[in-house]
Amino acid sequence: MVLQAGQALFLMQTIMPVLQNEGGTTRSLLEAIPVGRGDYRPDDKAKSAMELGWHIAAAQQRFLSGMAAGGFDFSPISKPETFQTGADIAGWYGEKFAKNVATISALSDGELAKVLDFRGVIQLPAVAFLTFHINHEVHHRGQLSTYLRPMGGKVPPIYGESYDSAEAKKAAGAA
Repeated sequence: MVLQAGQALFLMQTIMPVLQNEGGTTRSLLEAIPVGRGDYRPDDKAKSAMELGWHIAAAQQRFLSGMAAGGFDFSPISKPETFQTGADIAGWYGEKFAKNVATISALSDGELAKVLDFRGVIQLPAVAFLTFHINHEVHHRGQLSTYLRPMGGKVPPIYGESYDSAEAKKAAGAA
């Protein structure tokens, strides 16, 4: 895919508000992992909630920092041992997200149009990885959201109110 002058910058400016909205939603979902229940997994073959949360955060760092740098680094991104809760992951996610968004927002049209290679499987202009990343994150966020109630947690609003957020609003109104 070859982009004409100005197209990559236009795409970044169009997609960035979506990315920022999705990033806030992802952070709230990571924060919703109940403390002490991060080892929950719905099946022996599934990642635990904390593993899935870390995958979401680390993948965000890999995609967005790779775009910002003009190439992907596939070195492992290990979860710090001190991270024991979803809130720990959410804080790291938020810090990396803000830094990466600022860097990507400052890229030139040429840098955004540069074709990047992802593991020899996908070659796209850097800006196209914004959408690729959003799709990847939403997919795994859907998985994590299905873990929350069986873990004893509450599902935050994702695209509009969730049952749990509506019930919290009702309870606040009744108080």
